Amino acid sequence: MDRMDSFAVISDIHSNVYALEAVLQDIESRGIPHIVNLGDTLFGPIAPVETAELLMGKPNVTNIRGNCDRYLLQSEPASPTFQYVKPLLTQEINGWLRSFRTTWAYEELLFCHGTPFSDETYLLEEVTPDGAREKDVEALMRELADIPQSVIFCGHTHLQKLVTLPDDRRIVNAGSVGLPAYEEDAPYPHVMESGSPHARYATVSRRSGSWRVEPVLLAYDYEQAARAAERNGRMDYSHAIRTGRARI
Repeated sequence: MDRMDSFAVISDIHSNVYALEAVLQDIESRGIPHIVNLGDTLFGPIAPVETAELLMGKPNVTNIRGNCDRYLLQSEPASPTFQYVKPLLTQEINGWLRSFRTTWAYEELLFCHGTPFSDETYLLEEVTPDGAREKDVEALMRELADIPQSVIFCGHTHLQKLVTLPDDRRIVNAGSVGLPAYEEDAPYPHVMESGSPHARYATVSRRSGSWRVEPVLLAYDYEQAARAAERNGRMDYSHAIRTGRARI
């Protein structure tokens, strides 16, 4: 493998091809040659096929499997999102989803969807009967004790943030490209809200022998995505896309 000195890290597109197009254009304008997609790519009521086709045409993308990508390869009959997306997926798209990695490491960088060990678990947050809250540093140190990489990228919560541990390792949540808020019932009811309709991703580049991380907040024409969700009967998605707030 050729030496790679810069990456764009995208995550949680959730079929929002309009946000994805804006993010890919921004990445290209920055001259970043490699992209890592942390998953939950097609699971959404906007444009799953168009999202797949756009990414399948990019040979410079390394794809990580999110929990929602895995659901699409299994069976999730109670989910209205699954019922919308699954019938649209061609054999070629399903084969592409099966090619996704569970995690990927490159030198001092580790890429995962949820945690290095699970695609369904939050890394930087924990959920209690009172809702979601940040996980304390001691818990993170215990959880990541056997992880040697110095920069760990994750997604899943859709909340863009960077945490530096006492041993100087960094955990970076890239944020969500396409869905800035959602509500969830398990293990307890909670919401995740970024507070604005921006698309979010991160970049990482090698500078003077160390890796520099930059979170990116990008405006785009979110009305197209919101209207597409509405046409498919998903007011929860359209509200989240327009406001960055979950609809309760």
